[in-house]
Amino acid sequence: MSMLDAKVVAITGASSGIGAATAVELASRGAAVVLGARRTDRLDSLVARIRAEGGRAEMVAVDVTRRTDLEELVAVAVNRFGRLDVLVGNAGVARTAPVADLDLDDWDAMIDVNLRGVLHGIAAALPVFRSQGRGHFVTTVSTSGLKIVPTQAVYAGTKNAVRTLLEALRQESTDGVLRTTSVSPGYVQTELVDYIEDPEQREQHRRAMAAFGIAPDAVARAIAFAIEQPDDVEIGDITIRPARQG
Repeated sequence: MSMLDAKVVAITGASSGIGAATAVELASRGAAVVLGARRTDRLDSLVARIRAEGGRAEMVAVDVTRRTDLEELVAVAVNRFGRLDVLVGNAGVARTAPVADLDLDDWDAMIDVNLRGVLHGIAAALPVFRSQGRGHFVTTVSTSGLKIVPTQAVYAGTKNAVRTLLEALRQESTDGVLRTTSVSPGYVQTELVDYIEDPEQREQHRRAMAAFGIAPDAVARAIAFAIEQPDDVEIGDITIRPARQG
């Protein structure tokens, strides 16, 4: 029997990449998954796949910049499966450019999704976790927050803000009710780089990803490992990247 058999897990950014891989991995281990993303056509297909393979899955249209969407995601989990054990905050956007370019719209997008979106998830799920006496926040951060490089200042800033937020939340929650896990992936084969507007930088990241990026399944397995630990064990930080990444 898997340690995930009785778990109910909600996942944002679940329509592709790490989010979709995590949904499949956790469902295959027995968890009930509630999937949130903006691209509902992809969620439809993913839910159908999980159910066809014998898993339990529901979906909700979620834009993490809207707090009511996160409240709905949590409500669906509780109403459908009776509880929510884990919220995987995976939705994120990446925009790269020198700070001097003053791409304020891109800054706003990253702050709204990468930081405010995580806060919206915490606000929606924390009261449920507290009332249950147990809950786990797993949040996708990035190695970009560990190794600071030019053109990623704002992106790395949002990821480090989330890392700080989760650590503070952990320290405020040492009564055994709440666990937090920050997962920092390196180069992973996802669609994230497709939204980098600068063609030269986009191509540079695509080449690096093609050369040594790891599959999203690797990150999904790391997330499953953190969730599967006994309730009195917390995996606070996981860094997972290609062995060849500098």
